[in-house]
Amino acid sequence: MRFLSLTLPTPAANLALDEALLLRAEAGEAGEVLRCWEQPSLAVVLGAGCRLADDVDEAACWIDGVPILRRSSGGGTVLLGAGCLLYTLVLDGERAPELAGIRSSYAYILAKVAAALPEVNGVEPAGVSDLAAAGRKFSGNAQQRKRRFLLHHGTLLYAFDLSRVGRYLRPPARQPEYRVGRDHAAFLRNLETPADEIERRLRAAWGAETVESEWPVERVRQLVAEKYATEEWLRRR
Repeated sequence: MRFLSLTLPTPAANLALDEALLLRAEAGEAGEVLRCWEQPSLAVVLGAGCRLADDVDEAACWIDGVPILRRSSGGGTVLLGAGCLLYTLVLDGERAPELAGIRSSYAYILAKVAAALPEVNGVEPAGVSDLAAAGRKFSGNAQQRKRRFLLHHGTLLYAFDLSRVGRYLRPPARQPEYRVGRDHAAFLRNLETPADEIERRLRAAWGAETVESEWPVERVRQLVAEKYATEEWLRRR
């Protein structure tokens, strides 16, 4: 597995790069990769199937100049920004039999990620696609699948301003049992581990020793222009 540490200038380009890495692998042009990046300013990102009106206070985003985007994977709506490390895994489905199923793949991947993180406050998988510590979520994850390769990406809150989440995101209609009705402020927490330490641990866990020097520039540009920067894609639901 190769390692790519790259944050592009816009949220749309960063979302496009994740999908482009998956498409590149599926086309046989590259293999597995671990990417780490961080969105420096606030941005709301919907899952592919999320409803904009249900999940987001669009007026608050407009007033504060917070962009709203939609990603290619499933999962819920998230608020990104400084203090939230993003990790992306493009995995070969033949790596492990657990990757064949949705739930089994989440269990396999999140167990490896949880084991890589500092052993404080009982870090463990929670629900289907979260990581939590002491019962509070610090990581949400989502997937997109092709015939052979899959994209798994997630958030890792380490120094995020959690008070901002409730201003832009509405309470989700579907909630994991362990949330027990808590609002964003009571449900979320930071891991309080420096980003470079988290990154180092993830690289070690996945064996991502070789640094990737190339990325699919033209495919990213195409995806931004035709998908991620369009109102049609954002307002598809």
